[in-house]
Amino acid sequence: MFLDLNTVGIYAVPGFTDMRKQITGLSSVLYDLCDIDLMEPNIFIFCGKSKKILKILYWERNGFCLWQKKLGKDKFPWPGSEDDLQIIDIDKLHLLLKGIDFWKEHKPIYSKDFF
Repeated sequence: MFLDLNTVGIYAVPGFTDMRKQITGLSSVLYDLCDIDLMEPNIFIFCGKSKKILKILYWERNGFCLWQKKLGKDKFPWPGSEDDLQIIDIDKLHLLLKGIDFWKEHKPIYSKDFF
């Protein structure tokens, strides 16, 4: 990747994606799912049902790039039932690639919810 990850939007695509899809199939999933311009500086992360493969799709200057990571052992944490794209930051991307499930982190409790 040659993108500056501090300056791009990072989106986790909800649910599970057919990992046989390549650039055209993944971009059509995004086209149907959201109104985001795919040629803007964003990366989109997809996960397969087995949770062993992640694919990242992004536009770079004059064409789409597709990055894939396939685990030999273990699984990636991934939310299976969300409806909308989830915006994550670079720190959460690093946690995801390390296998740490930040989606299950403790949520803040506000005083009105506690009592």
